[in-house]
Amino acid sequence: MLAGFRVFDLLLRPNVKTQLGPPMTTNVLILCTHNSARSVLAEGMLNHWAARLGRDVRAYSAGSAPSGRLNPFALDVLTRAGVDVTGYRSKSQDEFVGDGAPHMRIVITVCDSAAAEACPYWPGSPVKVHWGYADPSNAAGGDAGKRLAFELTREALGYRMLQLLALPLDRMGNAELEAALAAVSRN
Repeated sequence: MLAGFRVFDLLLRPNVKTQLGPPMTTNVLILCTHNSARSVLAEGMLNHWAARLGRDVRAYSAGSAPSGRLNPFALDVLTRAGVDVTGYRSKSQDEFVGDGAPHMRIVITVCDSAAAEACPYWPGSPVKVHWGYADPSNAAGGDAGKRLAFELTREALGYRMLQLLALPLDRMGNAELEAALAAVSRN
């Protein structure tokens, strides 16, 4: 259990709304240095689960030094998991700081190098958390080893995104949310 909420409660009650005020999308930005693998996997899984569970959460991903291409193994494992990757692209975190950018509630880094970098000022002072994962593109064993590493990383990120979605995001202040997300990281 995490902060009194079980991940699979959402699976049993997917359309229960917990909002007290008007609906407001919770935007989540997931960062990795190159925005080609881990951040893309996390974006795909969070959007996939949010849609399946009827949660008003929208994930985006970006990088501090985007590679300009998405890792084909990342796209493959997302597609095989039923995630629509249409329109996915490697993009810069700078797209999320200017006028017209979506207001982020949460910023998550998923690689250690991105966590160590100086981040830009995020409008609205979102909650920031680091959930580090090894880079699956560095896995040994040729293509088979990489494919397995990408699938395991996708599964791990998918579970962590379910834990995030189990939180009553619209009823939590920033300090409470930050503590809950840190607890998710430790579990």
